[in-house]
Amino acid sequence: MKKDIDFEPVEGVSIAIATSKDEFGQPIWNVYLLNNNNDYLDNVLVTSKGYGTFQDEEIKTSVLRHMFEQIEPKSFVKIEPIDPGIFHIYNEYWISYYIGRKIYDKKFIFVPDSIVESNLIDIGMLNMRGVLHN
Repeated sequence: MKKDIDFEPVEGVSIAIATSKDEFGQPIWNVYLLNNNNDYLDNVLVTSKGYGTFQDEEIKTSVLRHMFEQIEPKSFVKIEPIDPGIFHIYNEYWISYYIGRKIYDKKFIFVPDSIVESNLIDIGMLNMRGVLHN
């Protein structure tokens, strides 16, 4: 049972939703996991989903699961592309990983309309602009 597992607090791991340009100069958006630690992250599992309401209608996206065997220290991986058409709902990323024999687990939730131009910052590790969630 999850309640029987001693999860350590997550530090040095972030989720970013960042934008870049495609070959035609059009903006594309992707979700990234950033490892700012000096340790490898092993057996990283990420689940993603979107949910909320729009014009009194309930919206739910599919639940996607991603697995990364290992993420190097001071590096990042692209989790998935994201459509700006769902920025108006909650976008949740739940990550679990190991450092050594200890397990870590955290939900990162981007609230509706938080991914907007006024919230974009320069994300040095990605060399892109986006919204960073620690």
